Amino acid sequence: MTPPDQRSPSGLATPGRAVAASKETNSSAEGTFAEGKGGVGYFRWAICALLLFGTTKNYMDRQVLSVLKVTLQHDLRWDEIDYSNVVFAFQTAYALGMVLVGRLVDRLGTRLGYMVAMVFWSVASMGHAIAGSITSFATARFALGLGEAGVFPASIKAVAEWFPKKERALATGIFNAGTNFGAILTTPVVALITARMSWRWAFVFVGALGFVWLIFWLVLYWEPAKHPRCSKKELEYIRSNGRGDGQESTQHIRWLSLLPHRQTWAFVAGKFLTDPIWWFYLFWAPGFLQKNFGLTVPQLVAPITVLYIISDVGSVAGGWLSSSLSKRGARINTGRKAAMLICAASAVPVVFASYAGNMWTAVLLIGLAAAGHQGFSANLYTISSDMFPNRVVGSVMGIGGMAGAIGGMLIAKVVGYLLQWTGSYRIPFFVAGSAYFVAVLVIHLLAPRLEPAALGSEAGANA
Repeated sequence: MTPPDQRSPSGLATPGRAVAASKETNSSAEGTFAEGKGGVGYFRWAICALLLFGTTKNYMDRQVLSVLKVTLQHDLRWDEIDYSNVVFAFQTAYALGMVLVGRLVDRLGTRLGYMVAMVFWSVASMGHAIAGSITSFATARFALGLGEAGVFPASIKAVAEWFPKKERALATGIFNAGTNFGAILTTPVVALITARMSWRWAFVFVGALGFVWLIFWLVLYWEPAKHPRCSKKELEYIRSNGRGDGQESTQHIRWLSLLPHRQTWAFVAGKFLTDPIWWFYLFWAPGFLQKNFGLTVPQLVAPITVLYIISDVGSVAGGWLSSSLSKRGARINTGRKAAMLICAASAVPVVFASYAGNMWTAVLLIGLAAAGHQGFSANLYTISSDMFPNRVVGSVMGIGGMAGAIGGMLIAKVVGYLLQWTGSYRIPFFVAGSAYFVAVLVIHLLAPRLEPAALGSEAGANA
């Protein structure tokens, strides 16, 4: 399937075709949407919505396990260490997949790379339905982690292709909100399917949703220069990066040449220190609420929904704050780090969650911290495209994502053993409340101005 070619080989619309296209679009609703009221166009926000739904599907697949944690422990006789081993298998594959799939996305391009990842992880998600032992569950989970690793490298690369720098944090915050939408939707969907059928069918139905999303992806997603619904003015706006930066070089960069740069390690450090906290909330928050307050799976729906709605607000607000500061004249460095500091502060009160005697107090504390994480994460993702050219964003995301997944592997084992030995969540919540300030400090030390990495002299063949 090839999109209509409305542009010259250089990627810019030819004058004759631009006039014709303008007349056509002015006479149709589709054209009105593509051009936008201000003349620049806003089809890029339709792309952002598509990324949002992809992230939602991704997190529904990974969240099914945590919603069914107590059920699986009862039916399959798992203890906390068994559960942590299954989570560890996912994290191990996710760490490997982040580097492999991130590089694959750069090689195949965003459209094809995301498609391959979606098909792979959707099939793996459905495969959980035939698992019946720790080994088979761990195998299915490993396959799921390998495929799901593609979602953020592909999404960040798509944002870098479709948005100028001053809008990237907001766009990232919006699609990153899908992590919370996924968690919100999964609980009632899994509860309903499990009550009407069985927990095995929950994996089947949630996994199959990926093929519905895939239809929309193949129909709607192309690079801006090839997209018939991206107007000439919108294309110029995207390429200008909002600051007259111009079009980036298309030279390839060797993968290994990314490692010596401080900018790479700033992103890696941020992911390693903060991603494990999100994994902790994702895989253990439902179990924490069930254990401490005696909730059943259906009773989890309301508190989990509230928790992730709060988190959604943080994701969008964190991206909006950074983008708003940039639009008002603040430097990218100032906007990103100011937003990250505010988000870090909002995570601190979660240290008191394990002491809460009331369920809603605990939910609000965790929700506020999760909101802080999501706002922090929206800006952390965005600095990868601030410091690196589009052609290597997938690879940089993969390296950082691997570091985050390794941190997730460590926290899976640590939390599993802590709960098995002590039965207390106090230490995990203390770590969760303090990690973000450490991350901001390390990022600032490694990239004090978020200056672009000097890659020009290292261009060459892909390693």
